[in-house]
Amino acid sequence: MGRPSKALLTGERIARAALQVVDEEGPDGLTMRALAERLGVKAASLYNHIPSKEALVTAVSELVNEEVDQSPLDDPDWRAGLAAYARAYRAVFLRHPNTIALLARRRVEAPRALRGYDALLALLGRAGLTPADAAEVAAALDYLVLGSALETFTAGFTREPAEYRPEYPALADALDGSFARGGGATGLDDRGFELGLGLLLDGVEHRAS
Repeated sequence: MGRPSKALLTGERIARAALQVVDEEGPDGLTMRALAERLGVKAASLYNHIPSKEALVTAVSELVNEEVDQSPLDDPDWRAGLAAYARAYRAVFLRHPNTIALLARRRVEAPRALRGYDALLALLGRAGLTPADAAEVAAALDYLVLGSALETFTAGFTREPAEYRPEYPALADALDGSFARGGGATGLDDRGFELGLGLLLDGVEHRAS
């Protein structure tokens, strides 16, 4: 018997193709028809593996969350572990920024995502936070990480600092000063994230004391 001319459809193959669609075309580009065309099949055949668009988005969420390194959450040094986890979390969504709009306002159903939140809250408990405080810190971490990946600060300032100077001298001075520290726009965004992360870690320490 000859080998099939096309790779067999699987749920994982469909989900990975869906993630590629979102990465390249944004969340609005993810339709079953567009996905079927990418895979070279009829849209109806997708439903043999993925029962609904909701299930497809959950599968995409699971793929994205699989990329997040959760191992730092087991670090006995809660501060080092939380910082490393936050950086790993942000790195994934910097690679897949278009998935934020797709995933951020939906229920958390992907098992790996649920395990990640559980491990994060357990770490915060070990740091000395009450469950209520831990929930608030987890929410703040989401805001910091996803916000920094979705909309970078420097994306709003595309002119050279000197072009802002006549009317907005404080803005020009700030951009000049930051760019002098190195890394250009990316460096400024990274340092802004690290500043926010440091303040969050200090806040955890203060609440736990």
